[in-house]
Amino acid sequence: MSKIERTREDILDAAWELISVEGADVSLARIAKAAGISRQSVYDHFGTRGGMIFAMVRRVDERLSIKEQLFAAMENPNPRTRLTTTIDTWIDFVKEIYPVATDLIRLRATDREAANAWEDRMSELRTWLLELTKTLKAEGALKKEWTTKSASEYLWAAFSVQVWGLLTQDCAWSESQARKVLKRTISESLLFDQS
Repeated sequence: MSKIERTREDILDAAWELISVEGADVSLARIAKAAGISRQSVYDHFGTRGGMIFAMVRRVDERLSIKEQLFAAMENPNPRTRLTTTIDTWIDFVKEIYPVATDLIRLRATDREAANAWEDRMSELRTWLLELTKTLKAEGALKKEWTTKSASEYLWAAFSVQVWGLLTQDCAWSESQARKVLKRTISESLLFDQS
């Protein structure tokens, strides 16, 4: 890894750590100081604050291997297990990204760069979920009232960061209770009973 690549990763990791604790309003000067570089260096590497936020959320995806895990879930030959493994994988990811994700969600209405970073990641997830629901439909596992598009949109909403926060934070459900209920209710809503 080159020095430039290492510096970029240091900036992104420092940004993630600070935003996790202090929120997405943290200044670039604080991020630069935490990474041991100048504020100008942040701009040199990413162009804008938005460029840094965008790169930061993509870096976390890579660091937590979310794509690889979702594709591994897709390989499961059993439709119900494929769906519940996807839900488990996403919940594990949401638990890791929750502090930053909730702040990006909060800022979407007023910060175009935060909105763009969030939409980029969610657009990719929605595309992936559409592929998942297409496999469920092709195998006859998806209930007839669902189109692949509506099923993927429901799935995206049902196990979103916001729902996870409402259940585990606002309602004080345990993580295991929230996971169990989400897996059961999503599966019952989307899939034929194959028992």
